[in-house]
Amino acid sequence: MAINYEMHQHEDVARIFRALSEPSRLTLIHCLADGPHRVGELSAHLGLAQSTVSAHLALLKDAGLVAATPEGRATLYRLAHPGLDDLLHAGERLVTPEAQDASHQGHHGDTSLTPTPEAAPAGRRTLEEAALPGPAVSA
Repeated sequence: MAINYEMHQHEDVARIFRALSEPSRLTLIHCLADGPHRVGELSAHLGLAQSTVSAHLALLKDAGLVAATPEGRATLYRLAHPGLDDLLHAGERLVTPEAQDASHQGHHGDTSLTPTPEAAPAGRRTLEEAALPGPAVSA
């Protein structure tokens, strides 16, 4: 039986993975898994300029991964798909297969967005380094 690969939406899926190909955007997804946040909160947590965070959020929004809701003069950003954080955890398990799901059970428990050194661990292989070669999406 022949498989019809044209019925798969590979281009759309590739666009999503390109949007997720930058470590700062992965961190944004993890932050937004805790709930909606403003650019300023996310900027403080990532230690990036608000303009940089806004550019990352715009790219994620264009890929359909993040939704924005106006709130007064600010905008609240949230995940457009609740399972997106699970996808990132699946990627982390590919990089570190010995890590158990229990290791991420409580990581969303702390919803404070204060800058932490864990946001970018030095010397650890990132998902970007483990990714297959392909076109990159830049913000």
